[in-house]
Amino acid sequence: MNVTIVGTDGVTPAGSFPATATAVAAASGNVANASAVATLAANASKTNYLTGFEITGGGATAAGLVIATVTGLLGGTLSYIVAAPAGVAVGIAPLVVAFNPPLPGSAINTAIVVTLPALGSGNTNAAVTAHGYIM
Repeated sequence: MNVTIVGTDGVTPAGSFPATATAVAAASGNVANASAVATLAANASKTNYLTGFEITGGGATAAGLVIATVTGLLGGTLSYIVAAPAGVAVGIAPLVVAFNPPLPGSAINTAIVVTLPALGSGNTNAAVTAHGYIM
């Protein structure tokens, strides 16, 4: 038996982009005790859609909690608690979030921004990646 799984529009295969979409991705690169930011840039004539993001990093001298945010979305800002463990060589629990269906930007020509605040004194590694498409 062959089974075809389709997306919420009933036509597009699940996990793929609409035919008129262009894939986009952004990454913060590695930062040390600073905000890690991944931005899906605004496009003058198109809307961004966020399919997901990942947050990774190491601990800090002292344990702490920060609030990661996703802005620029239709419906408002999303917030996620990220725990930085005590110990600069101890990794955080990676935060991997996927949206199905993808979340649209709040308007045409609006950037979608994923921000992880600084994880604390002694932190040497943090990174954010965001991905989606524009159309």
